[in-house]
Amino acid sequence: MSPSAQRRQPDEVARVASVAAELLEVLWGRASTAPVSTSQLRVLFILEHNEGINLRTLAEALGSTPPSMSRLCDRLEAVGFVERATSDTSRREVRLRVSARGREFLGDLRSRRERELRTVVERMPPAKRSALLDGLEAFCATAADQMSDGTADADARTA
Repeated sequence: MSPSAQRRQPDEVARVASVAAELLEVLWGRASTAPVSTSQLRVLFILEHNEGINLRTLAEALGSTPPSMSRLCDRLEAVGFVERATSDTSRREVRLRVSARGREFLGDLRSRRERELRTVVERMPPAKRSALLDGLEAFCATAADQMSDGTADADARTA
């Protein structure tokens, strides 16, 4: 097998993607996630895409427990990023939503992260940028399908 064909094998692609993710963490660190922790940020991302879910569903999505999620949400509610509301169907069930302030925070965070990434991407040759975009779009679509099917590795998730 040629070196270029071997580089396209899933193991090699996963290794390079892992390195890229580590570099993204460093770049995104420059953009800062204060005043929330990484775990709290994950909660905000899940809630943003699953408006009105309950604690149990949130805990399952993150491979955690409802009490842990409740404490994370308490802290997010304290800074004004999450809102809780009683379910229309059951008074015992609480629905979670990202607040307007939380959405503003996420928008600002994404803008800062994108600025950091843009400084790297601008230095890439146009053909490589295009290939990266194609690959990332395919990756995002496949990962989203896998996550919505519930086939993601539950052992890899933490809160």
